[in-house]
This record gives sequence, C-alpha cells and structure tokens, in this order.
Amino acid sequence: MTMFASLTSKILSLSTSDHASVVSLNLFVALLCACIVIGHLLEENRWMNESITALLIGLCTGVVILLISRGKNSHLLVFSEDLFFIYLLPPIIFNAGFQVKKKQFFRNFVTIMAFGAIGTIVSCTIISLGAIQFFKKLDIGTFDLGDFLAIGAIFAATDSVCTLQVLNQDETPLLYSLVFGEGVVNDATSVVLFNAIQSFDLTHLNHEAAFQFLGNFFYLFLLSTILGVATGLISAYVIKKLYFGRHSTDREVALMMLMAYLSYMLAELFALSGILTVFFCGIVMSHYTWHNVTESSRITTKHAFATLSFLAETFIFLYVGMDALDIEKWRFVSDSPGTSVAVSSILMGLVMLGRAAFVFPLSFLSNLAKKNQSEKISMKQQVVIWWAGLMRGAVSMALAYNKFTRSGHTELRGNAIMITSTITVCLFSTMVFGMLTKPLIRYLMPHQKATMSMLSDDNTPKSIHIPLLDGEQLDSFELPGSHQDVPRPNSLRGFLLRPTRTVHHYWRQFDDAFMRPVFGGRGFVPFVPGSPTERSTHDLSKP
Repeated sequence: MTMFASLTSKILSLSTSDHASVVSLNLFVALLCACIVIGHLLEENRWMNESITALLIGLCTGVVILLISRGKNSHLLVFSEDLFFIYLLPPIIFNAGFQVKKKQFFRNFVTIMAFGAIGTIVSCTIISLGAIQFFKKLDIGTFDLGDFLAIGAIFAATDSVCTLQVLNQDETPLLYSLVFGEGVVNDATSVVLFNAIQSFDLTHLNHEAAFQFLGNFFYLFLLSTILGVATGLISAYVIKKLYFGRHSTDREVALMMLMAYLSYMLAELFALSGILTVFFCGIVMSHYTWHNVTESSRITTKHAFATLSFLAETFIFLYVGMDALDIEKWRFVSDSPGTSVAVSSILMGLVMLGRAAFVFPLSFLSNLAKKNQSEKISMKQQVVIWWAGLMRGAVSMALAYNKFTRSGHTELRGNAIMITSTITVCLFSTMVFGMLTKPLIRYLMPHQKATMSMLSDDNTPKSIHIPLLDGEQLDSFELPGSHQDVPRPNSLRGFLLRPTRTVHHYWRQFDDAFMRPVFGGRGFVPFVPGSPTERSTHDLSKP
C-alpha cells in the first residue's frame, strides 16, 4: 500500500511537472509571436531592431513573472548552454554562410581573418590583463589565472547575431562583409580559446607549452574548415548523382538540412569548432549543392534556412532578456550593488579598449596592402567597425554560464557577480550600442550606398564574377577570350598589389575544370528530360 501511494505521488508530481512545461512552452511560443508582430510594426523605427524588441519583451515578461511569483522566479525556461550551442546557434551560422554575398566576403578574407582570429586573441589578452589588474582590488572572491583567461575569452566574443541585424547587407556591403565575417570567425575563435583554456594545464607555463597551445589552436581552425567543406561537397555529390528530385523534392530538402546539421555535430563530436565548420559548409552548399536540386527545392531551402535562423535569433534574445532578472543570481550581489556595477563598468571599458587595440592597427596594416583607394578602410568606417563589434550577447552568456554555474545555478558570490556582470554588459551593449549603430552609420556615411557598393566594381573584369565570389547572382556569363583579358602580374610586387584578381582567375579555371563537373553547381546541374532542372538549365543558357 505504501509503495502504491509512493508511486501515485511520483506520477502526480511528473504530471504536474509536464503540465508546467507545457504552460511554459505555450507562453514562450506566444511571446515569439509577439516579438514577430511588434518587430514588424517597428520595422521603420530608426532606433529599434528585432533583437532589441525581443530583449525588451523578455525584460517585461520577466518583471511580470517576478510579480506573479512574488519574487521567486523570473523566467519560463532554465538557460542551458547545450540548448544554445547544439540547437540554436547552428541554424544561425549556417544561414549566414548560405546567404552571404561571397564576393565581398572573399575580397576581404585576409582582413576578416585578421580581425576575427588575431583581433580576438589581442582582445582576450587585454581583457584578461585588465581583469587581473582591477579585480584583485575588489572583493569579489578568489580567481586563479585560468578564471581570468576565461573571462578574457568570454568577453572577447562579439555578438554576430545582433550585429547582422543592425547592419544591412545591401546598404553597407563593405561594412557588413567585415563585421559579419569577423563576427563568425570571432565566435569560433572565442569558443576554441575558451575550451583550450579550460582543458589546458596552466600550472606549467613555458615557451614550449605556448607554442603547443598555438599549434593546437590553428590545427582546430584548419581541421574545422576542412570538415565543413568536405561535408558540403559530399552533399553536393550525393544529390547530383542520385538526383532525388525525380521522385521527391522532400527528400533532397531533408538531406540538405540534415547534412548541414551533421557538419556541426561532427565538429562537436571530434572536439572541433562547430561554428567554423557549419559556416563553411553553408558556403559550399550554396555554391554547389543548392544548384543540384530542383527549382522548387531551391526556393524551399532558401526560405527554410532563413526562417529557422530568424526564429533561433529571436528565441535567444527573448530568453536573454528574461534571464536578466533571475532573482537567484541577483540575491548574491544585493548586499554590494556597487561592486557589481564596478565590475560591469570595468568589463565594458576593457571591451572597448580591447576592440580599439586591434581594429585601428589592423585596419592600418590592411590599407597598406591595398593599392586602390576605394578598397581601403577609411577612418569613419573603422569607427563603425569598432562600434558595431562592441555588442555582447548569447555567446558570452553561454560561455559565462558554462564557467561560473552548474546546471544554470550558482552558489558562490564571486561566480554570481560574474554572471550578473555578464548579463549587465550584454544588455547594456546590445541596447545602447545596438540602438545607436544605425544613426551612427547615417551620420558618418550619409552616402554609403553610392560609395561603398562593391557590386559594380569597374576594376574587376566580368570573367572574375565567379560563383564563389559573386553575391546573389552566384555566377556571371563569361565573355569569349575573357581569360586573356585578366591582368596577370609580371613580378612579385604585381602579384601582391593584385592578389584578388589573380586568385579569382585561377580559382575560376580550377572550379570549371575540376570541381563543378564532379560536384555540380551553376551550369553543371543534372539533366533529366522533363524535369524542373531541365527548365532551369534552359533558362540559364539564355543571354
């Protein structure tokens, strides 16, 4: 009888828990709908964007839940870094690679890699040194060297999600290309740095250990990129050879989605950077795989990836806004609010200093390597790049939770201060810098459409407008004899001054001769009589 009563009570408690989860999910879906509707109504507002709208709705919801629960709770779901990294981040990063205008991205590839990799390391170093210098003077608990380095990695991560919503790819193509590319590489670098710091033995530091650390770092970068490219090529080859569209377009759409997600999970399985892997997988899929599916599948995949990315972004900002009022974490710092404010202010100052320490010097070096004045990064553009990258968001939150909490909860005052400071920095930077970015761009560059567009670059021959390097068109026709019109360098200096044209030219030859005949792509789609692909192939042959 006692066993039966115990079993009954467990069943009742489980059913109550399930009911609470259903209620929470219903409310969260309703809030997502509200974010979409309100974001649409505020579309023309010069200060607001969808990320800020979701943050404000999350904050307001947190206040309401606090009042209803009488100060006991403020959120519907418990924040989980696994939820963020495994389910929410992959569709955002993949869609960024899938939809990006590749011409701008690859023309600025060296600068983007310098900003994203070298810049992140510089920023992490400055934030870590500053934290060591200032935090020891504040009574916030005991932190070791690994904790300070982890803090540097946490706050070196810019919020690429928020930045992409602030800048417009068509209005500011150069800025978008630099900030977007840096954001993706920055997120990957920050996560790799954070994981390396967590697993590295910091008690025995020497020159050999430092070189080993850097070697592992670049090894992860290279291997992650190769894995993403390989997964994209495999998906292109399988869909091209089997041509699922003959029987079912659903299968090829499903295969594209699953292969995209598989690239990220494989990277996580092999302890690589899933962000870099899924990003380059998106680029390769848009260059090869997307052209191998039927016309209806192209429309479906394009909108499906964009929709999943949009929902994931909105979900993240909505939850960050709600979690900002988690009473459990603020209770630890309620007795010393001045300390929490001081820590947040120091971190915000270090973020601004760390970003300035690499944006302006690396921009100067980048300009030295560019002969064409129109391709150089002006001082006004450098200010916008510096400003746009000051925002911190979900990546910083997830890393902070990973470091300073267990299962979303913390029992140490020092850890609670770091969590609340991270929340404060993320909210302040997203709200303030995010709201001021659009007006700042309009003030500094009122004619950016005319001066910054790279889509009509008269200095680039039409034969260079190749699939992997051209924006939405993904390809351009090639004039007869155009290969001979490409200016070729007659010296090492000429090669350094015109590297883009030369690399583009040889890539086009390699792509046409070896890659696209095997993996498909524009002009190499499968030919099946009477299929939608035959019609699209016929359309492409028209002038």
